[in-house]
Amino acid sequence: MNLQTLRLLAALVSGGVFGFGLSLSGMLDPARVRGFLDVAGDWDPSLAFVLAGAVAVAMLGTLLSKRMKRPVLDQAFHLPPDTGIDRRLVLGSALFGIGWGMAGFCPGPALASLTLGLAPSFLFVAAMIAGMTLHDRCFAGVTRCIGSPS
Repeated sequence: MNLQTLRLLAALVSGGVFGFGLSLSGMLDPARVRGFLDVAGDWDPSLAFVLAGAVAVAMLGTLLSKRMKRPVLDQAFHLPPDTGIDRRLVLGSALFGIGWGMAGFCPGPALASLTLGLAPSFLFVAAMIAGMTLHDRCFAGVTRCIGSPS
């Protein structure tokens, strides 16, 4: 098996495990997600365990990657070049959080929920793609208008 096939297989298995985990944890149900975010009302703390598990797995992966010279199926790690916190990051995070709270979806669970065939899932994903396209067409490279240093 060549390297490209192994990469695709690894991505398929990883995506399948991720989607199964999202389904098993209830993250595909927007009402359950909104229940978790409703700390002042009828709060559902169950997703806190999902988040804690995700943080633990990510932390282990990060620690393991720091001990490796390179990934198993690539020549180098591809990490973001900038780790600073700026206005774009804060505004983008706020926008993401507001959208997550309103819709009960974030991108991963939204894509996984397409398998359920529910109209809200398709509407959310279409809006997400439209927003990403709008950003790429109108704001990519235009950092001055949203506050990043030039």
